[in-house]
Amino acid sequence: MVMIAAAPARTRRPLVLLGAVVALVAVLLLSVALGANRLGLDAVLHALFAYDGRYDDVVVRDSRLPRTLLGVLVGAALGLAGALMQAVTRNPIADPGLLGVNYGAAAANALANAALGLTAPDGLVWFAFAGAVAGTALVYAIGGGRSPVRLALAGVAVQALCVGVTQGMQVINTHALDRMRFWLVGSLANRDLAALDGLLPFFAAGLLGALLLGRSLNAVALGDAAAHGLGANPRLVRLASMVVVGLLCGAATAACGPIAFVGLMVPHLVRGLVGQDERWVLGLSVLLAPVLLLGCDVLGRVLGSPGELEVGVVTDVVGGLAFVYLVRRLRL
Repeated sequence: MVMIAAAPARTRRPLVLLGAVVALVAVLLLSVALGANRLGLDAVLHALFAYDGRYDDVVVRDSRLPRTLLGVLVGAALGLAGALMQAVTRNPIADPGLLGVNYGAAAANALANAALGLTAPDGLVWFAFAGAVAGTALVYAIGGGRSPVRLALAGVAVQALCVGVTQGMQVINTHALDRMRFWLVGSLANRDLAALDGLLPFFAAGLLGALLLGRSLNAVALGDAAAHGLGANPRLVRLASMVVVGLLCGAATAACGPIAFVGLMVPHLVRGLVGQDERWVLGLSVLLAPVLLLGCDVLGRVLGSPGELEVGVVTDVVGGLAFVYLVRRLRL
């Protein structure tokens, strides 16, 4: 690891890519194997490739595999959203959770659930998308610029507003509280992939859009004048990026509730490893953000055994510590 860190960013990129793939495969296996009933690798492989209906096979196929695949999708979405927000705003502490995007989506979902009785992710996703965009716009209206501290404070204010709206809906409609209790914490548990089919177009469009923006984001990072000279339209790039962030965060929040800090930590780690090329930052965030999210999910299962800690709780603890470290290191 010391040798990798000492190498120039450009030359170590293939090694980082290989390490990210290995880490993702490892955490995928851990996520499928660990839980209230720990399974060996042979049991996991049997369930995946020689399914015959035994208890362990059902646990893997019907519970842990959907949970793991959902973690990959949601983690990739949050990692890309964070990388896009940091690139567009040039704000090192930009994160969908800190800047009100996730909580705007959550508040909109709470309204839809309490008023219309919607519970299926594919029915909530449009409300989540609208809430994510509205939350982002409100943060920028209050923050009044790109100052990291002002945007962070505006994000805290919008987050408090959205949490208040969400809690108000739960008080008014107690059935909504029962339906949304675990969802509001941020959880990958008890999710059925069949119910998530309607979210796949949102995830796919967001992932593709984010990866296609990499070259344009590199141009915008040089300044608006230089970007125009390179054929990029900075205003259009920023607008497209925010739409993509809304798609990604809306789909992720509709699927498993608001999860913070994943989009903050992973892009910082990636930039420290491979430099500022947004194409690499976005690509590696797709691989490493699921590693972080599933790693926190596995940690929650281990620490909470025989029950579990929801992944949103674990990411809040880990991300809160990382946020304090970043603020001190960046002297914000």
